[in-house]
Amino acid sequence: MDPLVTELEEGGCYVGLTHNHLSLNSIMDKVRSPRAGAIVMFAGTTRDHFGGKPVKELQYLAYSPLALRTMLSICREIREKHGLISIAMVHRLGTVPIGEESILIAVSAPHRQAAWKAGEQALEDCKERVEVWKKEEFEGEDGIWRANRDGTAGQKVP
Repeated sequence: MDPLVTELEEGGCYVGLTHNHLSLNSIMDKVRSPRAGAIVMFAGTTRDHFGGKPVKELQYLAYSPLALRTMLSICREIREKHGLISIAMVHRLGTVPIGEESILIAVSAPHRQAAWKAGEQALEDCKERVEVWKKEEFEGEDGIWRANRDGTAGQKVP
């Protein structure tokens, strides 16, 4: 196993944390099935601005053992609720430059409607519950650590 990748897999659920670049094809292959009528992919990327300020890069930290267990729990819940064939979620750690992926989520289901709903719920649950923190590095300013949630203002860390 790559020392920069930590992963768990169980019953149609795959989760991982890595310092490596994320691969859309490899995550899609984790959920590919002849029983699937739909595969939905989500790729979250580092944008070049937040709150009207230019972003230089993002940095992610996690408490990996707990984050992986939380990610697996989310995947199991969503797989059951939406009748998925499988679900995979991988979050990148360390520095993620502008335009690169920080999270990939793939779900496969017999029908597209379940896949769409499950993909969105997986992202929202991940942002709400997983023990991953983000440092936003702005051009010409000190970085700000914040919870990995949309729109939540960070606090400057001395």
